[in-house]
Amino acid sequence: MNEIIKKIEDAQLKENVTEFRVGDTIRVHGKIKEGNRERIQIFEGVVLKRQGGGARETFTVRKTSNGIGVEKTWPLHSPNVEKIEVVRHGKVRRAKLNYLRQRSGKSAKVKEIIR
Repeated sequence: MNEIIKKIEDAQLKENVTEFRVGDTIRVHGKIKEGNRERIQIFEGVVLKRQGGGARETFTVRKTSNGIGVEKTWPLHSPNVEKIEVVRHGKVRRAKLNYLRQRSGKSAKVKEIIR
């Protein structure tokens, strides 16, 4: 039974997924359905965490909009995620950046790795 589920999940995976890590600033191009129309909306922010694996893998992106923190969790292999662009690579030493939720201003920034 386990191998059958694994084969079904492997068929759902995307072939070209952009490489990004926790701490990177990314732009997620997500499909939004409004009535019978569909459009693409860009959500740009810092990756707080990646969790799960395979077809169930998700990532959480946080940004501040008008002084209010906004977080959105996206399934990595979802058809609603059109494209992921890496804007900056961040230098972090943790797997999950939950401490950024309590911070604001300069202390909420992640240092950039220049490659």
